[in-house]
Amino acid sequence: MRFMQGERSTLDRLLPGLDASLARFPLNVLESAPSPAIEAFRAAGGAGLLVPEEYAGIGATPLQAVRVQRALGARCPSLAVATTMHHLSVAPLVRAAHDGTGVEGQLLARIAKERLLLASGFAEGTTGQNILRPHITAERRPDGRVVLNGSKKPCSLSRSMDLLTASVAMPGEDGVARLAVAVVPAATPGIEVRPFWRTPVLAGAESDEVVLRGVELDPHMVIPTEVTADAVPDAVNVAGFLWFELLVTAAYAGVAGALVERVLTAPGGGPADPAAFTVGLDAAMLAVEAVARAMETVEWTDALLVSALSARYAAQDSIARTTSACLAALGGMAFIGSPEGTYLASAAAGLTFHPPSRARMGGPLRDFLHGSPLRIG
Repeated sequence: MRFMQGERSTLDRLLPGLDASLARFPLNVLESAPSPAIEAFRAAGGAGLLVPEEYAGIGATPLQAVRVQRALGARCPSLAVATTMHHLSVAPLVRAAHDGTGVEGQLLARIAKERLLLASGFAEGTTGQNILRPHITAERRPDGRVVLNGSKKPCSLSRSMDLLTASVAMPGEDGVARLAVAVVPAATPGIEVRPFWRTPVLAGAESDEVVLRGVELDPHMVIPTEVTADAVPDAVNVAGFLWFELLVTAAYAGVAGALVERVLTAPGGGPADPAAFTVGLDAAMLAVEAVARAMETVEWTDALLVSALSARYAAQDSIARTTSACLAALGGMAFIGSPEGTYLASAAAGLTFHPPSRARMGGPLRDFLHGSPLRIG
């Protein structure tokens, strides 16, 4: 079938054997915790997908990366979501490595060579809270070491992570707290993983709670930014949000695409008009790809991030329409005979719940259109 063929070809080229490895398992096994999909991703070298080649990584372009995520979403929704969070953690390290101290590059090389998985402890998950205001605090001791306290829930890859990357509030010398990115080895004393995810949907992403109590960290493992309480993202955060919005949208477009494939291959030859199910998702993916291509040619500004948000919110509408139409097309007997259709529709709806929500971005987007810097709600 040619639907999503380009995405699967990209996945096979960059991570050879991964799709075939995942195809050996039924969907319910892949989506359970623990899922064999995570170790299959690690074995295929997926940890280094966004790591530049100069640091021994694959060095995927944004366009290649979003195609990989869509292909993974069609095969294993939990893996696509979880690995989006891994890539979200890698992206700011890549950006920081350009002007950093060299520690960032060394860390990127370790991620690629040792196939380390990163859990993302960036702030989200609390309704009404600004996502640039973290749940984890950082205190600098007189000896220079940094002590972290707080928790992140949900936190994907919480039980398979080798490193935790977390947004933390770091007091500056001027007394103003700024956002920083802390990189914490998973075996560091004071880290605890607690059960949190209570739904079977996307359970394979291992999205439990990670608690930090008095976790001591070398200051070189803390990457500062210039983001303060006004929630205006700096270059590192713009890069992170760009990657996140595109990758997570592509992942959920893949999940919805898996449901479309079941309609197209249904007994009887499928629908007379397959475009009714494919066009909306393909159009949404084309919008994602347009921003991904732009990332290779233009400066990564808040204007480009607004384009990414537009693609993401448009995809949410398309996914909702498409999954509803697919369930209706599959019919009642499919609903009775297998949980896969309803599972994929439920999983695809998850894009709506990722930050920043459309409701919270209404005001910031309006202000941006009138000339203000973009704020992240």
